[in-house]
Amino acid sequence: MNNTPGEVKDNKPVPWWHWHRRLYDWVIHFAHTKHGQIALFALSFAESSFFPVPPDVLLAALALGAPKKWLRLAIVCSIASVIGGIFGYLIGMFLWSLIGQWVYVHLGFIGLTEANFAKFQTWYGKYDFWIVFTCGFTPIPYKACTISAGVAAINFAGFFIASALSRSARFFLVAGLIGWQGEKIRPFIEKYFDLLSLAFVALLVGGFLVIKLFH
Repeated sequence: MNNTPGEVKDNKPVPWWHWHRRLYDWVIHFAHTKHGQIALFALSFAESSFFPVPPDVLLAALALGAPKKWLRLAIVCSIASVIGGIFGYLIGMFLWSLIGQWVYVHLGFIGLTEANFAKFQTWYGKYDFWIVFTCGFTPIPYKACTISAGVAAINFAGFFIASALSRSARFFLVAGLIGWQGEKIRPFIEKYFDLLSLAFVALLVGGFLVIKLFH
């Protein structure tokens, strides 16, 4: 019998990584089915607003299986993620007052916590574009960003542009590296990609701040 997150088995809570690993394996299995690209679109859309497993894992697996299709896969993943981000924005703008407390209690484990939302609300006043861009490119929970952006009602055009740029950059980079180097590059991506993405954004934002200081 499968256990859901937080379920108690033999009077002991099931560790969160057990169900997360099963969910991860379930996502990966689509790479070996004829529905891989459909699953990639659905996963990328859902991850932008509520699903806990990032689409990179399925994107990489599909690109390994069909390296010549890496560009198509990256496009599918990027478009779905941006559309999903818009959905998350609309949830925040129109539904959060009704569902927010329930989400904090039941979905906090995927980054949708009251503390995270409070941080985003504080940052959006000055750095709305860069907050969205950073969340879209790095391992910071993108779903928390999209929904909180809607709650804060930040400029939609800026939100859309930041989402499109950051998500496309991330997924084109992952799929492109896999298509180029195949299995040889996969361990490197799995181990260091998130760290490098954070460093890249830090350098990018830092560069713009330096330019601003001297002009």
